[in-house]
Amino acid sequence: MTHIKTAYIDQIITHLEEELQHAMTAANEAHAAATDDQSVAETQYDTLAIEASYLAHGQSQRAYEYQQGIIAYKALAKSLEKHSHIEEVTLGSLIQLSEDEQLNKWYFLGPAAGGFSFKTQNLTIIIITPQSPLGEALMGKAVEDDINLALGNKQLDDYISQIS
Repeated sequence: MTHIKTAYIDQIITHLEEELQHAMTAANEAHAAATDDQSVAETQYDTLAIEASYLAHGQSQRAYEYQQGIIAYKALAKSLEKHSHIEEVTLGSLIQLSEDEQLNKWYFLGPAAGGFSFKTQNLTIIIITPQSPLGEALMGKAVEDDINLALGNKQLDDYISQIS
């Protein structure tokens, strides 16, 4: 199972690297707009350069978060090599809830990239983080443990059918 998780992590890292590239391009473009001669304020109400600098900062922050996610996933891949058998939900766990068995939907508890999903070998893998409501509810749980969670105006009442 470790080699399958490593393949999933490789796919997540590839996604993060693509997002990092987009964020770096956007940050560079926003930085160029903030420092462009055309952005010089002509009146006290002209805020184009200020807005562009805020945008550049935000894009740079996004790029940093993607870089940190890549580092975290590389570290997770190394740690998974040491721990092959998982009995409770921890970082790096693949979790399936009973209601998701028919759909072949699994959750991968990762350090970053929450919400990213992909299909592989007739499975749908959804990345969740420990900071997400579902990730927080799953942490430390074992097979057959109940999950009761309010998600917006919906209630999730299920149990863990598999952990790997």
